[in-house]
Amino acid sequence: MTWAMVLAGAGDATAAERYGKGLTLSQPTPVATILASPEQYVGKTVQVRGKVTEVCTMMGCWMQVVDQKNGMRIKVNDGEMVFPRTAVGKTATAEGVLKKLVLSKEQAVARARHEAEEQGRKFDPASVKSGLVIYQVQGTGALVGE
Repeated sequence: MTWAMVLAGAGDATAAERYGKGLTLSQPTPVATILASPEQYVGKTVQVRGKVTEVCTMMGCWMQVVDQKNGMRIKVNDGEMVFPRTAVGKTATAEGVLKKLVLSKEQAVARARHEAEEQGRKFDPASVKSGLVIYQVQGTGALVGE
């Protein structure tokens, strides 16, 4: 199973809330394009844009962004910046360097357990069948509410 994550901060716009540093790329790359050949983007700066569908309820340290039907997680280090729950339903643009993480089955179970706790859901460790490859962007800038 492949998961995509993005670590982010924020940029420049009048109506949008800014997080982190400004955006440097002129256009976003569709999430589907990145997910179709993620290895081609690993180590490179990418920008994604989409609707915020979910925000971390504990620390505001991530938000899920969906463009059309493809989603990526915008993730920041705890405490560096906080994405508000009010971001859900708004448009966000995030930028950073795409990284690849390979999780063992045990790491994938721990990750899924943590996410279930954050969202107040029950968790069954048997639901995780294998490890994960996660593509995430080490964020440098984001705009929310464009």
